Amino acid sequence: MSAIAPRNIRAALIGSEVADFDSEYRRTMAEAAETLDLSPVLSMLTRWQRVVLSTRDDPDAHRHMLAAAARLNAGDAVATESWQETKARLGL
Repeated sequence: MSAIAPRNIRAALIGSEVADFDSEYRRTMAEAAETLDLSPVLSMLTRWQRVVLSTRDDPDAHRHMLAAAARLNAGDAVATESWQETKARLGL
């Protein structure tokens, strides 16, 4: 994705991310209209573009990450591994 286009970002999101994007986009655009500063809009779009890249590369892994984050936010235990274990598993 070469250009940061809100329509393209939104079209590539999955699940509840679409509603989260819509809400944040509207809020950030309203703030920009009041402050006459587009910097927060560009920052927000750049962050969501990273979400799209994560989703595009491996949608199943992205869904798994979202589910793990939801479990952590709910206070549930989530299996983790140390950075050393991760590096060894990935051959780094």
